[in-house]
Amino acid sequence: MRRGPAHGRLGLMALKVEHEMHRRRRSRNVGLGLVLVALIGVVFGLSVVKITTGESMEGYDHALRPQLVEDDR
Repeated sequence: MRRGPAHGRLGLMALKVEHEMHRRRRSRNVGLGLVLVALIGVVFGLSVVKITTGESMEGYDHALRPQLVEDDR
């Protein structure tokens, strides 16, 4: 049975050897992943702090609320 070039010794060896380009790409991907995790952590942390401060959490809902109108008396 004849084997093609992908099954030869050079083909299998090429799968095991990691090229410098792949190492650099992997390190960039890991760095980007860490930056994204840090950004998600900051947003989550800010959200938790905002929720736990106990301040008024009324949002702008396009409706007039008497408690927000200042009295000029």
